[in-house]
Amino acid sequence: MKKRGLIVIDLQNEYLSSGKLPLTNIDAAAANAARVIADFRLHGHPVFHIRHESVSEDAPIFTPGTEGVQIQPSVYPTENEPVIVKNHINAFRDTDLKAQLDAQGVEEVIIVGAMSHMCVDACVRAAVDMGYPVTILHDACATLNLTFNNVTVPAAHVHAAMMAAFEFGYGKVISTEDYLRG
Repeated sequence: MKKRGLIVIDLQNEYLSSGKLPLTNIDAAAANAARVIADFRLHGHPVFHIRHESVSEDAPIFTPGTEGVQIQPSVYPTENEPVIVKNHINAFRDTDLKAQLDAQGVEEVIIVGAMSHMCVDACVRAAVDMGYPVTILHDACATLNLTFNNVTVPAAHVHAAMMAAFEFGYGKVISTEDYLRG
């Protein structure tokens, strides 16, 4: 079995109902992510936390120094788990995520977090491009409604489309329960 690493993407306060960009089903997704984090910790597998922060102090979301950029309490990292701060959608861009995965000997990644259609998507695709087999835990990810050309796409449909795309060409997409049983 390949050595696994868990990438926890942007489970930050900004996405909670009290934040500036609340996501559909974020509480359930974070609860499932917490279960997977606990399992990784129990088995001594590495966990990598990604935290998005805007570059500008005037940014409308993920503003540096605010409560919104803090990692949600339910998935808060332990002192030995790295927190990789990113300023772009892709967690690999201009960060040392790949170097940290390689330093830990990670050969396969499990991905959870937010938002399914943005940062999760970018990380999944980049990880595959770098040669990592990827598993996405669909119920440990969350997103929101999107609007294009006066058409609103419900979050459940946005999420399903992303998971279908991942499963079609990028990796394995399973539930938290199936992952923990596996």
